[in-house]
Amino acid sequence: MKSTNSTYDVIVIGGGAMGQAAAYHLNKRKAKTLVLEQYTFLNQLGSSAGVSRQYRIPYPDEYMVQMALDSQPFWDELQSHTDSTLLDKVGTLWFGDPTVQSTEGNIAEAEKAMKALGVPYTSLTSKEIEDQYHFKNLPKDYKGLFQADGASINFKATIATLLQANKQSEYVNLQEESPVIAIKEIGDEFQITTPKGTFTANKLVIVPGPYVDSVINLLDFTIEATYWNMSSAYFKKTDPSIQYPTWFVFQNAIGDNGNQFYGFPGVSWDHPEYIRVAPDFVMKPLEDPKQRTPIPNPQELAYTTEWVENHMTGLDPKPFFTSTCMVALSNIPKKELIIDFAPPYVPKHKDIVIYATGWAAKFTPYLGKILSDLAIDGHTDFDISPFKMGDTYFKSL
Repeated sequence: MKSTNSTYDVIVIGGGAMGQAAAYHLNKRKAKTLVLEQYTFLNQLGSSAGVSRQYRIPYPDEYMVQMALDSQPFWDELQSHTDSTLLDKVGTLWFGDPTVQSTEGNIAEAEKAMKALGVPYTSLTSKEIEDQYHFKNLPKDYKGLFQADGASINFKATIATLLQANKQSEYVNLQEESPVIAIKEIGDEFQITTPKGTFTANKLVIVPGPYVDSVINLLDFTIEATYWNMSSAYFKKTDPSIQYPTWFVFQNAIGDNGNQFYGFPGVSWDHPEYIRVAPDFVMKPLEDPKQRTPIPNPQELAYTTEWVENHMTGLDPKPFFTSTCMVALSNIPKKELIIDFAPPYVPKHKDIVIYATGWAAKFTPYLGKILSDLAIDGHTDFDISPFKMGDTYFKSL
């Protein structure tokens, strides 16, 4: 039976994918853990919104390719806890202008990084992409790569699986509708105040997604970030047999059109007769995550619809369903993740672990392990030096 005591080894602030993954691994370390979620669990109000994400291995940097590879056994382990398929292995297709650098990277650099680590992939011409993957009217100079281990992540089932495991744990307590309103350092402990009570712990893991600033401001520092309310649209199949891999197209912006798009296959858990396509740009970033809206930007939607009509086959180009998802991004050109301790001017900073900014759904179970090890041991076997950027992006208030 779980203790109702208000003292814990670790308090995890944020009950989305990363918070649940961290708690899952803290349980394995037998650390008494409290997870605090400001809304309800499985909500649609942060970067856990939506039901699908892309798992991929292509990255322009070897350390990111390695992180994706290292994540695979953690996905396999999590899969053992559920009958739902967490990774629908349809492959990753990257294609487009080979000179373009995007938030995802660059095709040639990704090929180089995968080659260095012995990851198999296939290089493709523009015609091969059209013939094999149902695209059309692509410029002749476009190139691509296909990596067969890519998958569509059933993200809703991923979070639900972690949540269920944590509910069954004797070491993890879960508290929803519990926004953190105060953090104090008292001796060797942190005192955390919520509307539902006050709790103490030796360590903190801060993972509230795009709401990170509202927590770290209580510790007198802030993050330099921008907030994207990202659009998605679902297009009905006119050819029921057609299927797409997960994909991303690299193109130069044209005026206000960021001109970079990505998409998913039809999957059993998310409108199976529809194909989801989304722009990988926003026309107007938010200044505050509270400005988030479930209504996509109409111009972004129009650009997406135009691209689908011009370049995809077997689909009705009129969007049938739409959705949005919010993400905090650092001002780093490649939009890397930040995984770090609190800055040194914060008391007990080495006891405060923070994951903030970037797209990390594909690393969910592995990142939970990294965060739990950082909290308990103060270090992790995974080299987080590329992500330890708090000194640059955290600022004292």
